[in-house]
Amino acid sequence: MKIFCGQANPISGALDWVEESEEYDYHQEIARSCFADMLHDHDRNVKYYQGIRAAVSRVQARGERVVVLDIGTGTGLLSMMALTAGADFCYAVEVFKPMAEAAQCIVEKNGFSDKIKIINKHSTEVTVGPDGDMETRANVLLTELFDTELIGEGALPSYEHAHKHLVQEGCEAVPHRATVYAQLVESELLWSWAQLQPIEVDNRRLVPPSAVACCAGAHSVCDIQLSQVSPDSFTPLGPLCTMFSVDFSKPVSSAPQTYSSRFPAQTSGRAQVVLSWWDIDMDPSGTIVCSMAPSWTYPNAQPAPWRDHWMQSVYFLPIERRVTEGEEVALTVCHDDYSLWYSLQSNSQRDTNSEATPCRPCCTCQAHLVWTRPRFGELNDRQRTGSYVSALRSVLKTDSVCLGVSDGSLLPIFAHMLGAKKVFSLEHSRMSRQVIEQVLEANSMKGAVQLLESTPDQLTTSDLGGEQISVLLGEPYFSTSLLPWHSLFFWYCRTALVGLLQPTATILPCAATLHMVAVEFQDLWRIRAPCGTCEGFDVGPMDDMVQKSLDFRESSESEPHPLWEYPCRALTQSKAVMTFDFTQCVPQQQISSQGLLPFIRSGCCHGVALWMEYQLNDDITVSMGLIGPIGEQGACEWSRHRRQGVFFFRSPWESLGDGSAGVSYSFTFNPSLGDIKMDFTVES
Repeated sequence: MKIFCGQANPISGALDWVEESEEYDYHQEIARSCFADMLHDHDRNVKYYQGIRAAVSRVQARGERVVVLDIGTGTGLLSMMALTAGADFCYAVEVFKPMAEAAQCIVEKNGFSDKIKIINKHSTEVTVGPDGDMETRANVLLTELFDTELIGEGALPSYEHAHKHLVQEGCEAVPHRATVYAQLVESELLWSWAQLQPIEVDNRRLVPPSAVACCAGAHSVCDIQLSQVSPDSFTPLGPLCTMFSVDFSKPVSSAPQTYSSRFPAQTSGRAQVVLSWWDIDMDPSGTIVCSMAPSWTYPNAQPAPWRDHWMQSVYFLPIERRVTEGEEVALTVCHDDYSLWYSLQSNSQRDTNSEATPCRPCCTCQAHLVWTRPRFGELNDRQRTGSYVSALRSVLKTDSVCLGVSDGSLLPIFAHMLGAKKVFSLEHSRMSRQVIEQVLEANSMKGAVQLLESTPDQLTTSDLGGEQISVLLGEPYFSTSLLPWHSLFFWYCRTALVGLLQPTATILPCAATLHMVAVEFQDLWRIRAPCGTCEGFDVGPMDDMVQKSLDFRESSESEPHPLWEYPCRALTQSKAVMTFDFTQCVPQQQISSQGLLPFIRSGCCHGVALWMEYQLNDDITVSMGLIGPIGEQGACEWSRHRRQGVFFFRSPWESLGDGSAGVSYSFTFNPSLGDIKMDFTVES
């Protein structure tokens, strides 16, 4: 049996549907699920174990037989904890079949198969009764149904069903309670991910369309490692508010709810962003707490537990609003059964709209559907804009005919503002074209840039009004690109357009280089590291399952990660390992590069980070990876706008840093596929 999977095509710039074997999707889901990340979360595991012991003891103290329902059991870890704590029997529910099979192996390997029943169903399909999946209702409810937003994995409907059909009234729940916290802040950095800001180009101001500025934006949560956002990047306008709590030991409702927290503004400023996270109390007294708070909330620089499965959330208010110090405001959170959203009201607004529930945010301008949040940040980056404007100024003339090739790019507008004779822009997406049209109209430039809804190979001289292109420009940015080198689609566009280019045409950027550096990750390594033994239980079968899926294909490929969220140390120098000359057409023959990068710092090498840098002209280069020199101890500063590629080694390597060992690399660019095959080994 064959299946079709979406795959970025660097040659066409499209997301192609590629025929794969039926095992591909199965292995991809397992390989990218990062199950081990949760098992490496020692803080989470310990708190769960403590809560389970306490819950089992409370049921035993009532003289009852302890029957446990574990929803979303994963490896069966919590069920095994419950049995070890004295429970009599556990029903462990896991809907993902490969994980349920692994859990069965783990339970058997640890000697609990006679007291743990693995049920491969969604919990809402589980039946109770003499002929059911469960003989009787449970009196202890264990769950791990949470995501960064707390309820995004359907926790509320699952709890609602469990209390109605699967557990006894007055059951003990672990966790017992969850509480959501929020803080209203002003932040130029974070707000730049939500709204297009005015842009200065040669003493002229490019303003965002009013429809964009007034749009509530995308409704989906922005989940990030908030610990990596410096407190210097935002100003709190109010206290940390307790927004609402959910008691999991009692019947839970998945119906929409609204909660508000009133407070006087602590300082004057622009209310723009809400920072949010949650914690879970594992026991009724709240003495066993697992918190998702970012590290800068911890006292005395105490390190916060690292986790990638539960991060923190950033919510953007529908529109920024100025508040004055001392002003009474109300921060309101609403939720349905799967998501949260926030709004801000003054007392006067609450008086006139006391019964109105703030609407869920919805993009009406299309820009938030075209541009991702990192893309908004990229468009708002003044330093980056300055680099492109300077490069454009150096090549543009009064008779320049420009063609822009990027998705939703403002560069063609910059070219017009800088005095180009004619400017065209290829926008293969109709929605993207409409957004750029809005920007042009808002700045009284309607028609100044001719937007062509065409592919490069279909473009003709008549589309250009008989003109030949003197400046071909790109960022390059394409919405379908996943890995850094997927933006080489620009090179294929340049090649397809060769017949429309003047013989002396300028190509901007004129070249790209692929860079690499071997790194030691502070924490990201956990998503790939085998667990072995977790809190005394052997979870080896899960490690074997994940490794088998990685070996299917993933272990020989890079994967995209926003490395600014994941601190790492460079153990080698960074190096340009492959160059692509955009002034020439894509060659027919392969391009290869080999070499050795010695370790110059001691540490544990987990893999290689990869990124692209674009040479705009002889003097200006823009990096999509490292944006500053590597620190003396190997500290790296990464671009927030693009994801970098990461190639994880199967086993980490301990570097002495004396140059006696290094990373041997081999890269091969295949022009017929537009892809780069790579191989790394550590040589000593």
